[in-house]
Amino acid sequence: MSLFRAVRAVADAEGDGPVDWSAVGNAARAATEPGDLTLSEAEHQGYADDVADARDGIREAAGVDFDLPHSVQVQNRHHWIDANLATFERLLGPLEEQASLAPSLARSANTGSMALTLGFLANNVLGQYDPLLLGDGDHELYFVHPNIESVATVLDVDRDRFRRWIAFHEVAHAAEFGAAPWLAPHLEDAMEETVSKLATGEFDREALGELNVTMTAVEGYAELIMDRAFDREYEDLRQKLDDRRRNVGPVSSLIRRLLGFGMKREQYERGKEFFDAIADARGVAGAAVVWEDPANLPTDAELDDPDAWLARVA
Repeated sequence: MSLFRAVRAVADAEGDGPVDWSAVGNAARAATEPGDLTLSEAEHQGYADDVADARDGIREAAGVDFDLPHSVQVQNRHHWIDANLATFERLLGPLEEQASLAPSLARSANTGSMALTLGFLANNVLGQYDPLLLGDGDHELYFVHPNIESVATVLDVDRDRFRRWIAFHEVAHAAEFGAAPWLAPHLEDAMEETVSKLATGEFDREALGELNVTMTAVEGYAELIMDRAFDREYEDLRQKLDDRRRNVGPVSSLIRRLLGFGMKREQYERGKEFFDAIADARGVAGAAVVWEDPANLPTDAELDDPDAWLARVA
């Protein structure tokens, strides 16, 4: 890690747009330790077995058919930055189109902000199912091995069990997108519309609310089926990870708030409560009805009233 190189990359940001994405990547990598990616043969096999077992267990528990992504990667933090840089650039494209010929000072500030964001996420993401929104290609599944190792050490939990739990969560996301071919384009359209309106200075609270409801359903359903499918004890893992998220330092807490980590935790909790109620009433397979059609997504009000959703949809 070199803070000097990170600052230098931001200061040297070039181009006419508001963000120099090449400098973002350089600065984020310079400010982030890549982490050790030396895996034993047993560890390599462990990742492969966890993903395959998660696929089989989730297919059986959820009653949905899906395939694993063609690409399943075990990464270090720099690999994660490289894999996500283009996604960030595509997502924020409409904003850049409305802010051409940015003054160099503003460009450096924007570049530094994006580098900070990517660097922070690279140090915190454990696994990621990537449906490649706003891009072309196959869906992918990433595991950031140094972060999994680091968090397992901090939480003082068995590494193999923790790694397996993360694998079940990410494969649960693959199940959702596999069961609902419309979901990725649906999210892509919502994100493009939201960002495009922001680019024109319009804050569309309703569109942001709908996007949040969809993501709450995505996260909540994944929590449901990973719990129902996981074949080992997990309550201690969830409790320790939640405690760690609540007890972060002031700087980390501020960054988490700015990046919406509090909202994401609310999505997990609110969505899981909704789908637990649906599964208790109609079974886990009954909860999969949500992915049959975009109209089956719960409304914001229905997330707090599962019976209303059941009356409407199921």
